[in-house]
Amino acid sequence: MPPQLPHAEPGTPDTRGPLRYIWWLVRRQPWRVLRGGLIGTAWMLGLSARPYLVARAIDDGLRAADHRALLWWVAAIVVAGMALAYLGIMRHRTMTFVREDASARSAAVLLRHLSRIGAVLPRRLAAGEVATVGGADIIHTSAVLTMTGPGVGAVLAYVFVAFLLWSVSPLLAVFVLLGVPAVVLLVGPLLRRLERVESVYRHQQGLLTTRAADIVAGLRVLAGVGGRGLFARRYAARSQRLLAEGYRVGAVNSWIEALTIAIPGLFLAAVVWLAARMASAGDITIGQMVAVYGYVAVLIVPVWFLLEGGHQLIRGRVAARRIVALLNLRPDVAGPPSPVGGPPRPAPDGPADLHDPDTGLTVPAGRLLAVAADDPAESIALADRLGRFVASEVTWGGVPLTSIALDEVRARILVADHDSYLFAGTLREILHVRADLDDTDLRTALRTASAEDVVDAHPEGLAMPIGTRARTLSGGQRQRVRLARALLAEPDVLILVDPTSAVDAHTEARIAQRLHAARAERTTVVLTTSPLLLGQADLVAHLRHGRITAAGSHVELLEQEPSYRALVSRDNEVADADGSLR
Repeated sequence: MPPQLPHAEPGTPDTRGPLRYIWWLVRRQPWRVLRGGLIGTAWMLGLSARPYLVARAIDDGLRAADHRALLWWVAAIVVAGMALAYLGIMRHRTMTFVREDASARSAAVLLRHLSRIGAVLPRRLAAGEVATVGGADIIHTSAVLTMTGPGVGAVLAYVFVAFLLWSVSPLLAVFVLLGVPAVVLLVGPLLRRLERVESVYRHQQGLLTTRAADIVAGLRVLAGVGGRGLFARRYAARSQRLLAEGYRVGAVNSWIEALTIAIPGLFLAAVVWLAARMASAGDITIGQMVAVYGYVAVLIVPVWFLLEGGHQLIRGRVAARRIVALLNLRPDVAGPPSPVGGPPRPAPDGPADLHDPDTGLTVPAGRLLAVAADDPAESIALADRLGRFVASEVTWGGVPLTSIALDEVRARILVADHDSYLFAGTLREILHVRADLDDTDLRTALRTASAEDVVDAHPEGLAMPIGTRARTLSGGQRQRVRLARALLAEPDVLILVDPTSAVDAHTEARIAQRLHAARAERTTVVLTTSPLLLGQADLVAHLRHGRITAAGSHVELLEQEPSYRALVSRDNEVADADGSLR
C-alpha cells in the first residue's frame, strides 16, 4: 500500500494576512483545538485548586488539631496532584497534535502551490527563501497554535485566581488585576521591536541559504577555476552580516526571556510581602496567607504562558507573513484562456507548425529544427515563448498558443533545460516519467542520450542511487540523464536548450545522430551553436538581433552567411550588421 499523505486535501488557506492564515490553521482542526482549550483550562484551574486545599488543611486540620480532617485534605491534595499530572500530559499531547497537524497542513499547501506556479517561482523567489519558508517558517507558525489551549486556560485561570483572592482580600485581588496588565504593557514594546528585527533576520537568512546552495552546486567548477576562495570569502562576509542581525534578534530575545522570568517573580514577591503584612496585622489567617502565596505562585504559570504566547505570536506572525507572500504568488498562465475570455480552444489533432511572430521563426511539424542564436538570452526567451512560459503571439497550427488549455500545452510541448532539476532517488525512478515505461524503454533512451556508461559503470544498474541534484554524477552525466528523461516523455514538440554543452565532441556526435533518429517525424527544436548538432538538423535558423536572419541547411548557411559561420566556428572575426565580416 502506498504511503498516505497526512492531508490528501489540505484545504484553501486564507492568504489575506498572516493572522488570518494562522486563524485558518486553527479552524481546520476546531475540535482538537477546543479539546486542547478545555484540557488547558482544567489544568490551569486545577493548579489554582491546590493552594485552596493546602489552606483548608492548615486551618481545618493543623490549627484545629483535627487529624481526621487533616488526612482528608491531604488525600484531596494527592488526588489533585495525580489529576493535574494526567491533565498536564493530555494538554501537552493534544497541543503537540495541533502543532504537527498545522505543520503538515502548511507543508501540503505550500507543496501544492509550488507545483502549480511552476516557472514563476525561480523568477520571483530565490531557492534559499523557499527553503527557509518551507522549513523554519512553518515551524514558527505552527508553534503559535500550541498557545491556543494554554492561552485560553491562562486567561480563565487569571480571572479565577483574582476571584479567589477577592474572597480573601479585595486589596490583594485589585493588586493582581492591575499588576498583570502592567507586566504585559511593559513587555509589549519589546515584542514589537522583536517583530521588526526578526523580519530582517529571516530575509537575510534566506539570502544566505541561497548563496550556500549556489556554492555547493558549483563547487567543482569553482575549484576548477580557482574561485573557491573568493566565494568562500563572500559567503563569510554575508555570514558576518547575518551574525550581526542575529545578535540584534538575540538581544531583544534575551530581554524578553529575562523579563518573562523576572517580572512574575518580582510580582510574586510583592504580593507575598503584602499578604505577610496583612497576616501580621490579623486581617487574614495564616492559612489564607499560605493560600495567597500559592495562588500567586500558581499565577506565575498563566502569566508566563501569556508572555511566551505573545513572544511566539510575534515570531509566528513574521513567519506566516512569509508563507502568505509565497502563497500569493500566482502562476503565470501566459495569457488568457481565449481571446474573448471564452472556453479554451482545441489544440491541433496531430503534428502542426509552431510560429513565433516576434522572431519570424516557423517550426515545421515533424522536423528537427536547430536554432543558432548570437545571444544565448534570446534563445532562452524563444524557448519560453514556444513553451508558453510567458505571454506571446505564438501560434500552433494557426491557433494562438495562449488560447489552448495550459494543461494540454504542458502535456504536448516540453521545454527541456540543460540545467533542469534532478530529484533524489534511483536512476530508474528519475527516468520513469510515464506509467507505461519499462526498463527496456529506459535503456533505449539512455542509449540515445549516450548515457549507457552511467548505468554500466554502477553494479546496481538502473537501481543505482542518485542524490539530490545528482551531484554524485559528473556535469556531462547529469546532462545526458536529463536528455534521456526528456526523450522518455515523448512530447509532440520537444524543445532542447543546449542539451550537449557539458559533453565532449565524440559523445556529442553520437547524441546528434541518435537524437535525429529517435525523434524522426516528430517536432524537435534544438537551441544550440554546436556544429555537430547543427549538422544533423533538418533545418537550421540563425537568430540574430531578435530576428531570424537566415534559414537553410547547416552547410548552406556556412557557405552563404558569414555571421553564421563566425558564430558556429567561434572565430575571432566579428560580423557587421549586414552580415559581412570585418
